Amino acid sequence: MNTENYDVIVIGGGAIGLATAYQLGKRKAKTLVLEQFTFVNQLGSSAGVSRQFRIPYPDEYMVQMALDAQPYWDELEKETETSLLDKVGTLWFGDPEVHSTEGNIAEAEKALKALNVPYTTLTAKEIEEQYHFRNLPENYTGLFQPDGASINFKATIEALLGLCKKEETVELREDSPVLEIKQNGELFEITTPNGIYIAKKLAIIPGPYINSVINLLDFKIEATYWNMSSAYFKKTDPAIQYPTWFVFQNPVDKNGNEFYGFPSVDWDHPEYIRVAPDFVINPLDEPNDRTLIPNPQELSYTSEWIKEHMTGLSTEPEYTSTCLIALSTIPNKELLIDFAPKYVPNHKNIVVYATGWAAKFTPFLGKIMSDLALDGHTDFDISHFQLGRKFFKAI
Repeated sequence: MNTENYDVIVIGGGAIGLATAYQLGKRKAKTLVLEQFTFVNQLGSSAGVSRQFRIPYPDEYMVQMALDAQPYWDELEKETETSLLDKVGTLWFGDPEVHSTEGNIAEAEKALKALNVPYTTLTAKEIEEQYHFRNLPENYTGLFQPDGASINFKATIEALLGLCKKEETVELREDSPVLEIKQNGELFEITTPNGIYIAKKLAIIPGPYINSVINLLDFKIEATYWNMSSAYFKKTDPAIQYPTWFVFQNPVDKNGNEFYGFPSVDWDHPEYIRVAPDFVINPLDEPNDRTLIPNPQELSYTSEWIKEHMTGLSTEPEYTSTCLIALSTIPNKELLIDFAPKYVPNHKNIVVYATGWAAKFTPFLGKIMSDLALDGHTDFDISHFQLGRKFFKAI
């Protein structure tokens, strides 16, 4: 079999893998991207078409991360002459006492204030009057932040793929799962069904399939896998429009009772509004247990919520999708960006991105991952995400 040498091999050709390869190409590093499926597939955490870009977070460092990501989105749109973000604002509302995987409304206000990010506060009545919701409990409060957007995520991946194809030093290989990683002195030897490739450095970014790669290096991450459901509801009032939104509520039995939604957009079922549950009833043990069919109970809770609290929409979904994500067992379901643990030979030449919701940071994470791969450090503060020592476990 042919062997070829690269500066960096990127394992995983989803959004963040391609963003990393694009940044490596800009620095003329000889780069190979290995994707186990085909590019722009529906089998990982880049499945589905749209994502939310938002700045509200309960932690200042996450708000800062969103602010830092903005210029990278602008650059990507400019570079590809493609509109990727539909700016409609972010509405967070609900029970002010609730703390969820997304955080808490009051904490988000505090973090936004600390970083001078503009937002307005809202009462339940104002949310109903301005944003088409109804029957909200009186104690609900909200905040609206105008820079939130709906991300055309499929177009984002296609844009990054196009840029990678243009870079002379970037090679792309699909249908190339990694079967073995051998270390030969300071070099890594990667075996796939299509050949053996040699590199000085590895950037491991396979989304929910993280363990199938890092297990080959004798470590693993403790993760839970969510096969998230999503549905599209037809507008009964064609003029109605929603911002991107998220509602904070306490769970009721099996109903996680937290939902989020998107505006209608011309690139994704234009006459429909996408609404999704931000919980799963049954997490998966293994990413291979995923299905493309959403959990019917999750969809039924979503329909009930729409019936009770939204206007201008039919209440039965017409289209559905799923998205698979690996989430760490860290309390905030934190992102994890770190080098391989010390007991792995050449650990400083292996950078890993794993777990967490990160679509909104895609182009920025590409920059961070390429810095770490080539330079061994980045100018951005990633100390909050360098959690490998806690969450990587030797096998």
